[in-house]
Amino acid sequence: MGFSGTSHIPDSTHSLTIAEPEKSADGKLSSDGPRTPIDERKLMAKIDWHVIPCLCVMYLLAFLDRVNISNAAILGLQEDLNIETGMKYNTALTIFFIPYILFEIPSNILLKKLKPHLWLSLCMFGFGLVMVCQGLVRNWGGLMATRWFLGMFETGLFPGCFYLMGMWYRRSEAQKRFSFFFGSTTLAGAFGGLLASGIGKMDGLRGYRGWRWVFIIEGVLTCVVAVICYFLVTDFPEDAKWLTEDEREFVREKLAEDTGRAVEHASMRWRDVLDVFKDYKIFIGGWMYFGQIVTAYGYAYFAPTIIKTYGYGPIQTQLYSIPPWAAAFVFSMLIAFLSDRCRHRFAFALIPMAIAMAGYGILLNIHGEAQRHVQYGALFLVTSGCYSAMPVLVCWFSMNLGGHRRRSVGTAWQIGFGNIGGIISTYSFLHKDAPLYRNGYIISLSFLCFSAAMATVYAVALWLENRRRDRAMATVDSQSSISQSQDASLGDLAPAYRYNY
Repeated sequence: MGFSGTSHIPDSTHSLTIAEPEKSADGKLSSDGPRTPIDERKLMAKIDWHVIPCLCVMYLLAFLDRVNISNAAILGLQEDLNIETGMKYNTALTIFFIPYILFEIPSNILLKKLKPHLWLSLCMFGFGLVMVCQGLVRNWGGLMATRWFLGMFETGLFPGCFYLMGMWYRRSEAQKRFSFFFGSTTLAGAFGGLLASGIGKMDGLRGYRGWRWVFIIEGVLTCVVAVICYFLVTDFPEDAKWLTEDEREFVREKLAEDTGRAVEHASMRWRDVLDVFKDYKIFIGGWMYFGQIVTAYGYAYFAPTIIKTYGYGPIQTQLYSIPPWAAAFVFSMLIAFLSDRCRHRFAFALIPMAIAMAGYGILLNIHGEAQRHVQYGALFLVTSGCYSAMPVLVCWFSMNLGGHRRRSVGTAWQIGFGNIGGIISTYSFLHKDAPLYRNGYIISLSFLCFSAAMATVYAVALWLENRRRDRAMATVDSQSSISQSQDASLGDLAPAYRYNY
């Protein structure tokens, strides 16, 4: 299957010119006449610097605050809160996902109404404050409460960032940005292990165990960064004050050629939200991400626990958790570069999944202390495969949705529904299954296969829909088709729109 788009976009290396308004006899501006030339390469660099860095830092800290409980568990959290046995620790992981799932779509609606710089910064300050409180809990009930509020405040960041990024880039240039942003998760995993190994040495300082300092220090850091991000996070193209009017119009026209015009003040009533779900492809997007989430969180929450079974001490375990995450970041950027270069998504989602499957095959079949280096090497395959496929799936689905309404709701649905898989992952690796964790590996592998199957179904659905529209455009009156396709409210449902697969 090849790439199919709505129109040809000029290469970014060229300097482009768009019409500049001329003054009429009465001194007013006219829409006709030449405008100043726009160097697209320089403009894209300007957009990248304003959009990507802040969002990456925000999500790095969000993911770090979400999964650092796995580092804290190695440093004594379970013993101090008396949750070493039974299901209490797993339940504390699970409760995070309940508000995280419920509030995804309302959060993206609020993002559009309140503007990204305000809403994302508020969410970040909230979960940073909760993280500090998590370092002060005295029992399982306190841990459960803080994990609930952590999920509630973090719910808006991930889908909100993808929604915002999707409104700045056309489909053929989005994957590198999406994967770099998603790479924040792998960097957070690496950074979290490094930070925990250092903070763990503060054990006993001011009467606090090392695991408490992990939460407190990372929570304070998050709150400080949230205040800074309020002034640095950009809004949507139509609201960005750092663009000139010519640049803003150029971005509008470029994105309109790729995915249709975005209706800046699109209605976002609940009826409009429900209308999005009349498209069956929306559900497929959630299912293919759901399978990936089971695998991703299974590793993120239990990697230190798995590595510890190879015979390493607490500090060594934190340090050994770093290299697989670092390798995953490098591999995900390679996949993103090739995907954008080929203007193709499907194959670049399946190849990393196959690599992750190979990793699980090794973990399921090779055991013993003499083989621990092989088992550790298999973790590189798991992380590199899983965390490279996920951003491709999210980018592929999100960038195929046209307009504010369908993209905001569709992205939130995919992330929200997909994170139901996080609940499954928290019960995949149980204490009673140590040290082999066969059940956990089998569950992760099974859902990885399910994700690959759903990605295949999605690709076939897009191909069939493009074929149907090609036939329809060839048989109906061309003028009525063009008129209908120019209705901005249709987004990717417009007859002239072609999906990217």
